[in-house]
Amino acid sequence: MTRGSLRLRLLLAGAISVIAALTLSAFGLTVLFKQHVEQRDAADLTLYLNQIIAGVDRDANGKLVMANRLADPRFTEPLSGLYWQVQIGQTILRSRSLWDSHLTLPDAAPAGGAIREDHIQGPNGADLIAVERSVMLPRNLGGGAMRTVVAEDAANIAAAARSFAADLAPYLVLIAAFLIAAAYAQVAVGLRPLIAVRRQLAAIRAGQARRLGQTFPDEILPLATELDALLAAREAQIEKARTRAGDLAHGLKTPLQVLAGDVERLRAKGDADIAAQIEQVASSMRRHVDRELARARMAAGGPEARACIADVVERVVGVVVRTPAGANLHWSIDVPSELIGRIDPDDLAEAIGNLVENAARYARSKVTILGRHERGCIVITVSDDGPGIAPQHLESALSRGGHFDQSGSGAGLGLAIVGDIAEAWDGRFDLRNSPSGLAVEFRVPAA
Repeated sequence: MTRGSLRLRLLLAGAISVIAALTLSAFGLTVLFKQHVEQRDAADLTLYLNQIIAGVDRDANGKLVMANRLADPRFTEPLSGLYWQVQIGQTILRSRSLWDSHLTLPDAAPAGGAIREDHIQGPNGADLIAVERSVMLPRNLGGGAMRTVVAEDAANIAAAARSFAADLAPYLVLIAAFLIAAAYAQVAVGLRPLIAVRRQLAAIRAGQARRLGQTFPDEILPLATELDALLAAREAQIEKARTRAGDLAHGLKTPLQVLAGDVERLRAKGDADIAAQIEQVASSMRRHVDRELARARMAAGGPEARACIADVVERVVGVVVRTPAGANLHWSIDVPSELIGRIDPDDLAEAIGNLVENAARYARSKVTILGRHERGCIVITVSDDGPGIAPQHLESALSRGGHFDQSGSGAGLGLAIVGDIAEAWDGRFDLRNSPSGLAVEFRVPAA
């Protein structure tokens, strides 16, 4: 996938969304867990608070003491993070965990015996979560107000939240991987119709199909319909252009025949120079007309086009060997019968006919025709033992691609028509000089 890939963009968008959602979920779950732990701790601290209030009593000497020992051992461990403190006037009772320090309480005590939750400062400046309550002592304990507070280090809750987040992270990573994989599968399935469109267009370009069809999802179907309409309009335009080219070429043939008659009459009157000039111009025009007629006759490249190479070669050679140029030549033909090309048989006959006629015209004694299958193509090679083409003309002819009649190589109009046919059927046409003469390769897609 490249930077311009729609699949990559959708996958990145999905991955970013998944990661953002899970990150937000992790943050929210950690906050909720922290709040839950704080509520649980506040409930536990309230339980300790009530136990402490109920446990205040006088000893045998009349001194206020804590009669009940709290079960949590952290109250006896110095600076453990869990503390309690009772303040009655100037008397302060405190847990052993406070060691030699005390809790700093707000100036105003909770009113009406209500329990107040607050954050206060503890030993070494630690932030404590505290629950506090102020009650009136009974007369047997001396009466007066008693402020009782139980507090726990907030760092314990923060540590629990971090531990929860660390335990949660692997599961979130696993969920993220699963969701990203699911997003990739969703993108792959969602874009599959576009891949089908691309393949169908490739089939149309290769001549294996004519239309995209209607077997697409509702979202893709309008696009396929418009493309089919565009293909139909293009075929209609091509057919119209071919018809007009054929009509124009046929329309010019009659005036050219008249010019040919005029040339003969001028020669009869003794105007040989003028007749030669007119004949040269008319010949050039006739060559162009013949080429346009050949191009107009080319069938549109359809998926159903099939041509048996051996049959076409045999038919063409059978005609050429009866001509004066081909009767005295030795013909060597090696074209397997199983070679089937995706080309109209008449177009193939036109191309092979031009190649064979050209070879017969310039060959000294032998013409060789070979056929083979090569990388999805049918390659037909026509070679002769003639003089070949001058290298400078050969290079010019090859570089112009289809304008072989203007190369000055002597190959003539026939090679130009062959180039047009090869181009029309997604094929290729190459010229090269061989040690024995000229070799021409004509390639068309295999059926």
